[in-house]
Amino acid sequence: MIRERNFARRLAPLYAAMLSVLAGGAHAAAFVQCPGDDDGDAIIDRRDHAHPNAKCMHLGAGDGFINMADGKLQYIFGFSQMTGQPEATVMDYAKLRAEFSAPNIVLDEGDEFYLTLSNVGMMMRPDLFDPHTVHFHGFPEAASIFDGLPESAIAINMGSSLTYYYNVIEPGTFMYHCHAEATEHMQMGMLGNLYVRPAQNRRAAGTVLGTHQHQIGDTYVYNDGDASTRYDVEKAIQLGSLDSAFHDASLAVAPLPFALMKSDYAVLNGRGYPDTVDPAPITNSENGYPSQPNDAKVEASQGEKILLRLSNLSVTDFFTVGTTLGVPMKVVGQGARILRGGGVPEGTDLYYHTNTVTMGGGEAKDVIIDTTAVPKGTYFLYTTNLNYLSNGNEDFGGMMTEIVIN
Repeated sequence: MIRERNFARRLAPLYAAMLSVLAGGAHAAAFVQCPGDDDGDAIIDRRDHAHPNAKCMHLGAGDGFINMADGKLQYIFGFSQMTGQPEATVMDYAKLRAEFSAPNIVLDEGDEFYLTLSNVGMMMRPDLFDPHTVHFHGFPEAASIFDGLPESAIAINMGSSLTYYYNVIEPGTFMYHCHAEATEHMQMGMLGNLYVRPAQNRRAAGTVLGTHQHQIGDTYVYNDGDASTRYDVEKAIQLGSLDSAFHDASLAVAPLPFALMKSDYAVLNGRGYPDTVDPAPITNSENGYPSQPNDAKVEASQGEKILLRLSNLSVTDFFTVGTTLGVPMKVVGQGARILRGGGVPEGTDLYYHTNTVTMGGGEAKDVIIDTTAVPKGTYFLYTTNLNYLSNGNEDFGGMMTEIVIN
């Protein structure tokens, strides 16, 4: 495998030259569309009155490396944060900066979201010319062209950019991933958290919601009408898993074992325990780039309500996660819908209390933990699939994180 990796590195300069030619010039550059952005960095410089609720973001799509909790260096495909980066430098800057999990996308109901994706290519696999897309999983698109499915939309070729447009009309916990060659690209790490906060958060102070009087700063999971989904602290946690043999084969330019795909690394936000509780971005040992930006540690003061935005984008496994006994969980939403009849606020209340939730790939659940009766201390959120609490013979790693009540 070392020989193949060195071979790919020797081809990297040739690949960079090819990328420039394919992009249409000696200096490949991204193209960002964002209302009120004067310099192409996806940051709004002046408010465009025709788009008062515009939000913009720029992602790169390429490859890179991450460190697993047991020390293994893992090759990945992934998205990277390019917001704020000048257009002219994105194609060079984003190379080998893939992140897992991908940068979080946080929106508000009523936003117009402009998401530019630039395909910077695969530096370690210069033989690949894979297109990439963004699929906003579970969201009703303004047009199918923005859905990310190659069969009905546009896939972005190497050296090119596309700006997706989303009219954000529904709150909830969603997720996003690449839908081009989906099984491979999702297994390789092109996955991220995405959620939308409801318009109810912006109600006028003093508005009565059931028995609760809304105050500025109050937050809710959905437009529930009765404050039953109110929370104080939120955390988005994405369940995932990797087949290290599949990743190694990709780096080694070997046939990919699709039929034998079996996860041996289970992760939360792209990390295994104890890395899940490290608040700092983790840099990989291959090139020192920050590659795992999102921790999974949950922290709150006693008496506060915690919202866990849980999603699963594993292509191989269902996972069950639960809390330490004595930490109650109330499920108030699933599939980016409030858990009431018909998925509407007026429907019959279907909330339920539990200690575990089970999710397959593409599923999401909104869980509220009320810490009023929970003693101060450190608790655990972990998978009850006990074989995924470690990696092979190593104790380090696994799908577990801490809930700290202060």
